[in-house]
Amino acid sequence: MNTSSIFGDMLQTIAKRGRKLLSFGWQPLPADGIGELERACENLLSRRGEASGMALAGDILERWRRSAQDDRRAFMAMLLEKFGPDPERLEKAIEAYRGERSPQTLRELHAAAEPRRQELIRRLNLAPNGIATLVRMREALLDQMASDRDLEAVDADFSHLFGSWFNRGFLVLTPIDWSAPANVLEKIIRYEAVHEIGDWNELRRRLDPEDRRCFAFFHPQLIDEPLIFVEVALTKSIPGSISELLSEARAPIRAEDATTATFYSISNCQDGLRGISFGNFLIKQVVEELRRDLPKLETFATLSPLPGFSRWLASEMDPASGALSDADRKSLELLGHPEWSSDPKTRATVEAAILPAAAHYLLRTRTQRGQPIDPVARFHLGNGARLERINFLADQSPRAMRQSHGVMVNYLYKLDDIEANHEAFVERGEVVAAAAVKRLLRNERAVRRALPAPEPEKQIESSSQNRELTS
Repeated sequence: MNTSSIFGDMLQTIAKRGRKLLSFGWQPLPADGIGELERACENLLSRRGEASGMALAGDILERWRRSAQDDRRAFMAMLLEKFGPDPERLEKAIEAYRGERSPQTLRELHAAAEPRRQELIRRLNLAPNGIATLVRMREALLDQMASDRDLEAVDADFSHLFGSWFNRGFLVLTPIDWSAPANVLEKIIRYEAVHEIGDWNELRRRLDPEDRRCFAFFHPQLIDEPLIFVEVALTKSIPGSISELLSEARAPIRAEDATTATFYSISNCQDGLRGISFGNFLIKQVVEELRRDLPKLETFATLSPLPGFSRWLASEMDPASGALSDADRKSLELLGHPEWSSDPKTRATVEAAILPAAAHYLLRTRTQRGQPIDPVARFHLGNGARLERINFLADQSPRAMRQSHGVMVNYLYKLDDIEANHEAFVERGEVVAAAAVKRLLRNERAVRRALPAPEPEKQIESSSQNRELTS
C-alpha cells in the first residue's frame, strides 16, 4: 500500500476522534459566516491538543471549500486585518531589543514580527488533505490580488511557507508512460501549457513511442497531483523546430540510436504554486534519470518558448526606444501583415531583424530586480543551462505566433558546466550564451553605433499568468 495513503488514513482517523472530543461537526455557514470563521481560527490558534486542532483545522478548510466567492474574499481580508502581528507584543519586543541586543531579545523580536496568520496556515496544514486545500486557497488569493494589492501581505506568508513545504528535497520524480493511471494521464492533457494536446491519441504519440519520455514531480501529500511534468524527445541532434518533434508524419528512432535528449515541454500544474521556486537543478535530476536508462546520451537541450517576446517587441517599436535600429524597426513592421510568414522575401527580411532583437531581449533586457525578463529563460538559466541558439519560425501554431512570432530557443545543459553556469547567473546575473547568440548581439551593436545615442533601456516586468514553468 502507498505510504502516503496510509499516513492520510491515519490523519483522517485522528481528525474524526478529535471531532468527537470537540463535539464539533460541520454545519452550513450561518449568516455571520466570516465572524464564525474568525472565531474558529482564533480557537485553532489557542488550542494545544493536536487531535482537536486537526479536527478544527479540517472544519475551517471544509467551510472555506463550500463558501461562495464573496465569502472567500472576506476570508482573505480577515486574514489581512485580524491575523497580522500582535501590535502590543511587537512594540514590547522592539523596546526590549533596543534596551538589550541579545540573542534572546532578537529571538523574541523575530517571533513578535511574524504575522499570526503564518502560524494559522501551519495549523490548517495539519488537517487531512490540508496542503491541497491551501494550494487551492492561494490560487483564489492570486486571483483576488488583481483587484486588491493589499493582499500581497497575505500572499507573502503563503509564499514563505510554501517555499519550505515544496522545496526540491520533498519532491519525488516519477517516470510517466502510457501505462500510468488514467487520472494522471488526463491531468497531463489538462495541464499541458506549451504545446496543446488535442486528444488521447495525441497523448499516446507523446508517451508510447520508444523515443519519447515523460517525467513528473510529485509531492508526497498531493496524491496523483503532479506539480511539474517534463516531456522529452530522444533525437540525433538538437532540433530547431517543434514540428520535428510533434509531426504525426515523423519517423520514430530507436532509443539506443539517440544521442540527444530534448526537453520540449515543461509545465507547472498547480496555479496555486505559481511563483513558488521548487529549487534549482530540477532538470539535472531528470538528466541523471535519463543517463541511468540511456548511458549513450551525450547532449541535453531544450526547445523552449519565448512567451513574452511579442509583447516586449511591440513596446520597442516606438522610435524613442533604443533597443532597435530604424532599419530593424521598419523590417519588423512587416509582422503586422497577416500572411508575412508565407512570403519568402518578407520572411527573410523579418528574420534578419527579429533574431538580433530576440538576442537583445534575452541577453540585455532586465526586470526591475535585474533578472532576464523572460520567465522561461529565468528558469533554465537558474537551473544551469547555457543559451545555445535562437530559432526563427520554430513554432507556427497560432498561440506561438501571438506570443513570440514563432521564435523558439534552445538551452543547452552541459553537465560539466551546470553548477558554474548556475553560479554565474545567481551570483552575478550573467547569462551564459553560445558565441552564435552573442554574435547576433554584436551585429546589432554594430548597426547601433551609427545611430544617435538611444534613450535608457526600458525595464518591463513579465506578467505571464499561464502555466508555462517560471521560477
